[in-house]
Parts: sequence; C-alpha cells; structure tokens
Amino acid sequence: MSAFHTQLRSLRHARQLSLTDIGRLIGMAASNLSVALSGKQDVRASTLNAIASALDAEWVLVPKEQLDEVRQVLAGKSAGPDRAAPTSVDLLLGDEA
Repeated sequence: MSAFHTQLRSLRHARQLSLTDIGRLIGMAASNLSVALSGKQDVRASTLNAIASALDAEWVLVPKEQLDEVRQVLAGKSAGPDRAAPTSVDLLLGDEA
C-alpha cells in the first residue's frame, strides 16, 4: 500500500468515518470505495477529489526535494529556524554588524 493510501486510511480513522459514511457522501458503494482505497487498482482523480472532500482534506503534489520538510511540518515538527532572518543581535546593532 502506498503512503498516499495509508494517509487516506489514517485520516478516515481520525475523522471517525466508515467506508459506508464516505460512500454515502460521494455516491459510491462501500465495496467499490474499499477497492479504490486499497491501492490495488487505479483510481480516477475525480474519485480522489471526492474522497478528499468527504474527509475535509486536499491532496497535493510535493516536489521530492521538499518532501522531508513537508513531512516534518505535517508531523508538527518545525523545520528549524530561519537562518537567513536577522537575529536580535543583528537588529540591535543595526547595519554596524
């Protein structure tokens, strides 16, 4: 199962929605939805959009070179300080530093 399908399953559980609940919301039989969410069959983008909408979510593409930072943010972990931003010492000393 792909990371995407795992995330869908986790979000569905977090939202406490059954396959039947989501199926009702998007007009799809729970059995067909189960197959779609299994990751074993190609699913139309419109179906993924409908599922995301039912889960009150969006699906997005993330460039691989930024994936680690996005995962950290999603996990609630900061990606670290902004090293390009002036420090309080820089601001205190102004342009003299």
